[in-house]
Amino acid sequence: FAELVLAEGGLFLSGKFDQLQQAIPFSALSCAFNEYCNMLIGSVDSQNAVTIATTLRDALGQDAAHLIKVIPNLSMIMGDMCDVDTEGDCVDALKKLQYLICRFV
Repeated sequence: FAELVLAEGGLFLSGKFDQLQQAIPFSALSCAFNEYCNMLIGSVDSQNAVTIATTLRDALGQDAAHLIKVIPNLSMIMGDMCDVDTEGDCVDALKKLQYLICRFV
């Protein structure tokens, strides 16, 4: 499947579900998107990096801090967002995280 996606000019990401990391929400997605962020950081020039960061900030807004908790390397693209309150109840946090992952993709 990966070869087909790459042959068509797509990007194939993979992450491994680790049963020992069940406490980390979306650990397989986190692993895959962390690697993707590393690829972006290593392969873009400064103008593209600014464009990517701006696009992500527009799409995710201040709620990106929630996503950065799950995808730590995203902070290297978007910058530090530690001034945002990321506390809240679990049900709202899970819904917000699911929404933000969809916006990120």
